[in-house]
Amino acid sequence: MDMSRIAEQGLVLLGCGKMGSAMLAGWLDHGLPAASVWVIDPNPSEWLKAQGVNINTPLPEAPAVVLVAVKPQMMGTALPAIQALGGGDSLFISVAAGTSIATFEDVLGDNTPIVRAMPNTPAAIRQGITAVIGNSHTAGPDLDLAENLLSAIGDTVRLDSESQMDAVTGLSGSGPAYVFHLIETLAAAGEAQGLPHALAMRLAKSTVAGAGALAMASHEDPSQLRVNVTSPKGTTHAALEVLMHEEEGFPNLLHRAVKAATDRSKELSRE
Repeated sequence: MDMSRIAEQGLVLLGCGKMGSAMLAGWLDHGLPAASVWVIDPNPSEWLKAQGVNINTPLPEAPAVVLVAVKPQMMGTALPAIQALGGGDSLFISVAAGTSIATFEDVLGDNTPIVRAMPNTPAAIRQGITAVIGNSHTAGPDLDLAENLLSAIGDTVRLDSESQMDAVTGLSGSGPAYVFHLIETLAAAGEAQGLPHALAMRLAKSTVAGAGALAMASHEDPSQLRVNVTSPKGTTHAALEVLMHEEEGFPNLLHRAVKAATDRSKELSRE
């Protein structure tokens, strides 16, 4: 992770909650000097105060990056604090859900390079996946810089258009909650078959975590990995007949769930 340009020009972080703190910790660990970071946050945490960064002080004239990490409902009151930095000299990166690039262009000026990003909650342990898309004023180096910064919290992917962001929200943005629900229901099913709660929960967590790690490490498609562990007429086969049922199984259920989240993301962006 190359922090030279940011160390020289500075980085402004608007909002430093869980996501902002996770990113800041990653940047500092990768060598970004604390003196090169300016944080705007009305309620800085004790952890933030101990990092040596500039908190709620006058901002640099033209920082390399301004990263917006406030909740969408706070955007209206927060953006004026960085409005003067818009205009082309600084790259703006937003990790705020449901806030369109057009919204930022209205406040910062349509000649401002803006990258919209959608991370997910595993970013808190630097295992996230973040999708990015830039406006018409972002060039290749801008997206490279954005991905470089966001790699501090996990992997990144580039989208072809901003219209894909709602589906990303429905899949990976909200997706961790689906997996958490899988873990809790898998453990409850184990309990129903006679296992103690603690044992069932430990087995469920490790099974989901291990399967995910195997899927990431393997060169085989997940569908092939599923076939690999499914013996004809065996125990896994019996379970998959239930889970893969055309109407009541995972395929139909998850299609409906992701569509519901995607549709809601579209609605929120219009509110």
